[in-house]
Amino acid sequence: MGQQIYTIENLCCANCAAKIEEKINSLPEVESAVIVFATKQLRLTADDPDALLEKITNLARSVEPDVEFHAQHRHSHHHHEHEGCACGHDHQHHEHEGCSCGHDHHHHEHEGCSCGHDHQHHEHEGCSCGHDHQHHEHEGCACGHDHQHHEHHHGGDGREILVGAGLFILGLITEGLGFHLPGKIAFVFAYLVLGREVLTHAVKNLIRGRMLDENFLMGIATIGAFCIGEFAEAVGVMLFYRIGELFEEKAVARSRSQIMEAVDLRPETVTRTDGTTIPAVQAKVGDLLLVRPGDRIPLDGIVVSGESRIDTAPITGEPVPVSVRPGSAVISGCINTQGQLVIRTEKELSESMVTRILNSVENAAASKPKIDRFITRFARVYTPIVVGLAAFVAIVPSLFTGNWNYWVYTALSFLVMSCPCALVLSVPLAFFSGIGAGSKQGILFKGGLSMEAMGRVKAVVMDKTGTLTRGDFRVQQIQGDPELLTIAASCEQHSSHPIAASIVEAAREAGLELRMPEALEEIPGRGIRATLDGRSILCGNEKLMAEFSVSLPPLEGVGTRVILAENGAFLGELLIADTLKESSKDAVAHLKNQGIATAMLTGDNEETASQIAAVTGIDEVHARLLPEQKLSVLQDIRRRKGAVMYVGDGINDAPVLAGADVGAAMGSGADAAIEAADVVFMTSDPEAIPAALNIAAATGRIAWQNVIFALIVKALAMALGLLGFASMWLAVFADSGVAMLCVLNSIRLLYRKK
Repeated sequence: MGQQIYTIENLCCANCAAKIEEKINSLPEVESAVIVFATKQLRLTADDPDALLEKITNLARSVEPDVEFHAQHRHSHHHHEHEGCACGHDHQHHEHEGCSCGHDHHHHEHEGCSCGHDHQHHEHEGCSCGHDHQHHEHEGCACGHDHQHHEHHHGGDGREILVGAGLFILGLITEGLGFHLPGKIAFVFAYLVLGREVLTHAVKNLIRGRMLDENFLMGIATIGAFCIGEFAEAVGVMLFYRIGELFEEKAVARSRSQIMEAVDLRPETVTRTDGTTIPAVQAKVGDLLLVRPGDRIPLDGIVVSGESRIDTAPITGEPVPVSVRPGSAVISGCINTQGQLVIRTEKELSESMVTRILNSVENAAASKPKIDRFITRFARVYTPIVVGLAAFVAIVPSLFTGNWNYWVYTALSFLVMSCPCALVLSVPLAFFSGIGAGSKQGILFKGGLSMEAMGRVKAVVMDKTGTLTRGDFRVQQIQGDPELLTIAASCEQHSSHPIAASIVEAAREAGLELRMPEALEEIPGRGIRATLDGRSILCGNEKLMAEFSVSLPPLEGVGTRVILAENGAFLGELLIADTLKESSKDAVAHLKNQGIATAMLTGDNEETASQIAAVTGIDEVHARLLPEQKLSVLQDIRRRKGAVMYVGDGINDAPVLAGADVGAAMGSGADAAIEAADVVFMTSDPEAIPAALNIAAATGRIAWQNVIFALIVKALAMALGLLGFASMWLAVFADSGVAMLCVLNSIRLLYRKK
C-alpha cells in the first residue's frame, strides 16, 4: 500500500468535503481516504494512489463541480507551474532545481538566502526573515495556491457584496418612502448580483441530481420568499449568507495561515563553507554549512566551529537563548542570534526537525477525533430530516389553517437552516487550532484522537530522569579504590546512558587515560559486566551486585550509586546526583490544580526518588523499577485512578509509552520520541505537561460548545417558527451567523496565553 497527499483546490464547503471523503472511501481500490478541510488536503492510501486520480476527481466533482487535486511533493517543487501547489504559497516561475522551501521563490537573485520564503528584490545576503514578501497584500490567505488568483476571487466576492448591499439599502429606502415598484426593482437587481454565484452552483448541482446542496436550498428558500412577496427578506437573507460565507472563509484561511506559517520552517537553500549555495534538499549528511547571525539553523547538525546563542523558541517554545560551541548539537528551525557558526549536517532535510514538525502537524490534522466522525455521520441525516420537516410544515398546517403564506415562509426559513456546515466545520477547526496552539509552545500533538484521550486523563505518571530532573548527572562522591573512576569510565565509555556519560566526563576532566575492555556485556536495568586488563569487573547497581552475589558494606548518601566489584569482591562506589528542574515543582502544582493525580516511576534508588517526590509534591513514588516493571505499575495506577498519561524520554520507555492511554515524550525531540509518543514536548520544561493537558481540555470544550450552540440556535429558530414567530433573518443567523461564531470560537485557541 502507498500513501499520497493531494492538495485540494476550489473546495469551499466543509460539509461537501465530508461527502467527497465518503464517496472516495466507497471505492474498492481505496484502503483509506481522509480529507482535512482545515489544510485542504486529501490523504489517499491505495495500491497505486496516482492511478486513481482521475476517478476520485470525477467523484469529487459530482459534489463540488470545480474541485481539483494536485499531488503534493514535499521536498522538491521543481517546475511548479500549476495553481494550487501543495507547499503552501505561490510558486510561479520555479526555475531552479530541487527547491524545498515550501514557498514562493520568484526571481531569487541573492546568494545564501535560507529564510524559507519569497524574497523578491532581496538585495542583501543571508536573509532569514521567514516569510513571503511578494504578494501578501490580502489578509490570511493560506489556500495553498497562487495568491494573485486568490486575491482576485476574494476581491470579486467583496465587490459583489458591496454592490448588492448598496442596491439592498436603496430598495429599503425607496420602499420606505412609498415608491414600491422602484424598490422592488432595486431588490431584484440586488438579488441577481448577490445570488449569481449561488444560483449558478445550484443549477449545476441540480443537473447532477443533488437537491440537498446548500446552494440549491438557499436558492429555493430565497426564490420562494420572492414568490410570497417577501422581496426584502429574500435579498437580506442572500446578503447575510454571502457575508457570513466570506467571513467564515477568511477566518478559516487566517487560522490555517497562522498555523502553517508557524510550523513550516523548512529552508529554501543552504550555504556551504566554500561559499556555494545549494537547494536544501540536495544537502547531504557530513556537509559543512555556514550559518550567519540572524539565519535559521537550516538542518539538524553539530557545531564544528564558532560560538553563539541559539533562539530555540520556534521549536521548543523556550524564550531563553541557549549557548552553543564546537561539539554542541543544533536543531533545524532555531535562530542563530549572535556569532557565525559552521555546522556539520547530521540529517538531510527530509529527516531534519523542521520537516518532522511539519509532518507531525499535518498528520495530526488528518487524525480525526471521535467527535469529528460522529458529527460527520450526524450531518448525513440532519439535512434530510430538516428538509423533510420543512415540506411537512409547508403543507400540513396550511391545510388546517389556510394560511399558506405564513407556513410556506416558515418552511423556507427551515431550508435556510438545513445546511450543517457550522457543525461539520467547527469541530475539526477547533482541533486544528488546538494542534496549532500547541505547536507554538513546542508541544506536538499527534492527532485529534490523542487530544481527546488527553481530555480524559486522570493521572500523570512521570519518569524521573530527564522529565523532573535535568538528566545532567555529576559525580558527587568517590568512595573506595583510588583507580575507581578510571575503571568505571573505561567500562562506561561506549554507553549512551546519562549516568555513564557523567562518569566518562568526570574522568576526562580529571585527565585520566581510559582503557579499552577486552570484553563487555550490558545487562539492561542493572549495569555492565566487563573484562579489563584481565580483571573481571562489575559496574552497576545493587541488583547487579546481588545477581553475582557480591557482598556490600553499608552504603550512605542520597543519589544514584554506581557500585564496582572485581572478581566478586566490592571495590567501591561512585555517588552520582541529578539536579531537579526549576519548574518541576510548579508543574506538579499545576497538575494538582487541574485535579490530576501524579506519580513517579524510576529505576533509581528509593532515597533519591523519595527526596525528589518530597520537594515536588508528587503523590506516589515507585523506585528501583526495571523497564518491564514500569508497565505493570502503570496498569495498576490506571485501575485505581482512571486514564493515565505517561511522560518519559520516548527511547528507553517505549513499552510504557505504548501501554499508557496517552504517551508523552519529554526532551528535545529525539527520533524515537517522535515515533513512539502521542504527544511530544520539544522543550524539556515540565510545565509543558499541564499546558498540553490544558490545551487538550480547552479544545474538547470548544468543540462541544460549537456543536451544542449550533444545535440549540437551530432548534430554537425552528421552535419559534412553529410557534408563529418565523423569521428568515433568524434563520440566516442560525446558518451563516452560527457558522461564523463557531469558527471564531475555534480559532481563539490560537490566541491563548502560554
